[in-house]
Amino acid sequence: MGTVSELCASSFQTFLCPTARPAATQVPHDLSPNEKQELESIRRRKQELLQDIQRLKDEIEEVTNEIDNLGITKERKSMQRNKQVSMGRKKFNMDPKKGIRFLIDSGLLKNTSDDIAQFLYKGEGLNKTAIGDYLGERNDFNLEVLHAFVELHEFTDLNLVQALRQFLWSFRLPGEAQKIDRMMEAFAQRYCHCNPGVFQHSDTCYVLSFAVIMLNTSLHNPNVKDKPSHQRFSAMNRGINDGGDLPEDLLRNLYEGIKNEPFKIPEDDGNDLTHTFFNPDREGWLLKRGGRVKTWKRRWFILTDNCLYYFEFTTDKEPRGIIPLENLSIREVDDSKKPNCFELFIPDHRDQVIKACKTEADGRVVEGNHTFYRISAPTAEEKEEWITNPFAIKL
Repeated sequence: MGTVSELCASSFQTFLCPTARPAATQVPHDLSPNEKQELESIRRRKQELLQDIQRLKDEIEEVTNEIDNLGITKERKSMQRNKQVSMGRKKFNMDPKKGIRFLIDSGLLKNTSDDIAQFLYKGEGLNKTAIGDYLGERNDFNLEVLHAFVELHEFTDLNLVQALRQFLWSFRLPGEAQKIDRMMEAFAQRYCHCNPGVFQHSDTCYVLSFAVIMLNTSLHNPNVKDKPSHQRFSAMNRGINDGGDLPEDLLRNLYEGIKNEPFKIPEDDGNDLTHTFFNPDREGWLLKRGGRVKTWKRRWFILTDNCLYYFEFTTDKEPRGIIPLENLSIREVDDSKKPNCFELFIPDHRDQVIKACKTEADGRVVEGNHTFYRISAPTAEEKEEWITNPFAIKL
């Protein structure tokens, strides 16, 4: 008969290969009481281990199912959220106050002037007449939203006509004079904050802004037969700069700017940017490095239909550039100038120019000249979201 150690080895082998193990009730008759007790202890331990293994298998299976269900739940939650956002936009377009209230009650908007202003400034799928109506309301909270909305516009180094073009494209001016007055006052304060020293006082900017809007109507409304000249426009605005006159060059440039290109008034006809890119996969501010001139510029990027579009402002009607993503690859890179960088490039064709297009300052559409696009995200988290999440760049 084998020793206890041999019996232990046999029992362990039986544990590893259960199909070869003898019946659990077989106990050699010639073992001493201590040996029998030790053998029974081994067998009990073996059963406990088998039970532990089965329990671990059950737990692993349960966790795996939970993970699978979690992915489905997240997808369902995302779909449900998108539906609620879409419903909130429709409600806003029919009744701005009710739409905002629905989005707040649904947890899609915070009940703060900053959050609501961001929502209106982004303007995705929103009727611009409804935006103007909401911003023009007189109550204290709407006035806070108006000022937060205006502060989202960047007017630094823009002349007054350029700033007004950007501002008046982000919503449609309401018809009530009091609403227009509040909006233009907020605009004038923001413009003077971004461009200190241009005007003696924000009141000057306010008066001149109205004069420019009236000039636009006079020059481009076919019903106005008597078109004002530059000299008349200058004469109308004498003494408005805190009692002094504005520089003649400034007034001439404003006049010529309006004469050459009238203000574009946004129409809610489904043809503007908010409808063209109604439901993008992803959008946000990123820094893009230039092709020939290696400067970094802040651009608003929209990812949709396997193309990456970028704009100078969120309110722009046309993109500054379009990058088709077909046949491109993406990689994370380190850059000594900017953090959180990634690149779009053509694999195995290092010097080949990527097929893309951009709009020059004079309005010409030309082919891009990038062999790769280097882009910097504001944070590491946002970089990861652009390149790895379900709504990231798919190449």
